[in-house]
Amino acid sequence: MARIVTLVLAGGKGTRLEPLTRDRAKPAVPFGGAYRIIDFALSNCINSGLRRILVMTQYKAASLDRHLNLGWRFLCRELDEYIDVLPPQQRIDEKWYQGTADAVYQNIYTIESCRPDVILILSGDHIYKMDYSEMIEQHIESGAEATVACIPVPLDEGREFGVMQIDDSRRIVEFAEKPADPRPMPGDDERCLASMGIYVFNARTLFEELVRDATEPGTSHDFGKNIIPRTIETGSVRAFPFQDRNTGTRGYWRDVGTLDAFYDAHMDLVSVSPELNLYDQEWEIRTFHPNFPPPKFVFAQTAGEEPRVGEAHDSLVASGTIISGGQVSKSVISQDVHIHSWATVEESILFEGVEIGRHAKVRRAIIDKRVKIPEGAEIGFDHDEDRRRGFAVSENGVTVIGKMDGFEL
Repeated sequence: MARIVTLVLAGGKGTRLEPLTRDRAKPAVPFGGAYRIIDFALSNCINSGLRRILVMTQYKAASLDRHLNLGWRFLCRELDEYIDVLPPQQRIDEKWYQGTADAVYQNIYTIESCRPDVILILSGDHIYKMDYSEMIEQHIESGAEATVACIPVPLDEGREFGVMQIDDSRRIVEFAEKPADPRPMPGDDERCLASMGIYVFNARTLFEELVRDATEPGTSHDFGKNIIPRTIETGSVRAFPFQDRNTGTRGYWRDVGTLDAFYDAHMDLVSVSPELNLYDQEWEIRTFHPNFPPPKFVFAQTAGEEPRVGEAHDSLVASGTIISGGQVSKSVISQDVHIHSWATVEESILFEGVEIGRHAKVRRAIIDKRVKIPEGAEIGFDHDEDRRRGFAVSENGVTVIGKMDGFEL
C-alpha cells in the first residue's frame, strides 16, 4: 500500500476577506456558526482515512495554531498519525514563501522525512466535502505522474481559476492559470473545466519539479502557473472530476475568498435543503466545540403595546446563544451570541460573542467576534452611513464589521 502524506496550504493572506482576515489567516475565519474554514479540508482527510497531515502556515497564524491545538490533536503519534503545523522556517533561504510551490519546496526536508510515495496537496480555504481516497486510488491505478481535481464552472468564472483541456482518457493536454479568455470544455460552450487546487503527485515527481522550479529564472513558484504546466510537458497528468459525497452529482465546492462569496455560502446553509449537508453523520465535519450550554430562546410576550418574542426562523443558531425577546431570520448565529429584546437580525452572519442591543436592527451584515451593537443602532440599511462609521461594504451590499472596528451612533 502506498504511503500517503497530505500537505494543507494554509498561509494565504486572504486580503479580499478583510476585515475578517485583519487579525487571522483565511483558513481560520469562522464559518457556519461552529466551524473554521480549515475544518472542512481536515475533516475530509480524516473521513478519507488520511492521518499523516502537515499544515503549512505563514501570515497571522496565531488564531489558526490555537484552533488546531484545541480541536485537532486527537491523532496517535505512536501509530504514525499526526497533524503537524509547519510555520515558515527559512531553512532554505531568508524569504517568506514566494508562492504555493515555494511553500512546499521550503519544507521539502520535512516532507522527505515522512517517506511518502504519494503526496496529496490541498488548500485550507475552500468549503466542500470530498473523499480524497477515491482520487488517490484512481491516480495510482492510472500510472499518472500527477492528478488534478476539477469541476465545471461558468466561463466568466473561469478567469479566477486554472482552466484545463482534457482528452477522452481524462489526460490533461492544456492548462492555463486564470486565463483572460477561458476555453470551454468539450461539448459545453458555456462552461470550462476548472482546477480545484487539489493535487495528487508521485513523491519523486513532485520533488524533482520543485527543485527545478526553485532554480528557474522568472518563475512564480506556483502550482497552477508553473508546476502543473511543466509536469504536463514532461509526463502524464490526469483530471479527476469531483462529485458530491451526498448527491453523487457535481459537488458542492465554494471558494470563499471574497466577502460576497463568503456571505453567499452562508446563505446556502440556511436554505430548506442546502447542498452542503452539515448533518451527515457518515461524513462529520469536526471542529473544536467550547463548553457552552444549549441555545436559549426567551420571552413569548405577545400582548401589550410592545410585544416581544424570542424566536429564530430559517436560521442556524449555535450553542451558548441567548435570543432574549429578539427576532432572527435567515441568519447564521455563532456561539455565545446575545440578541436583546425587540432587536431584529435578518440575512446576517454573527460571529462568536456578538451582542445586539435592544431595538437594534441588523440586515445583510457580517459581524466579527465580540462586537457589541448599541441599543437602537441600524446596520445594513444605509450603506453610506455604514461607510462613514468605518465599516466595509461589499460589492453586493453586505456590511462587514471587523473585530476592532469602533462604533459611533
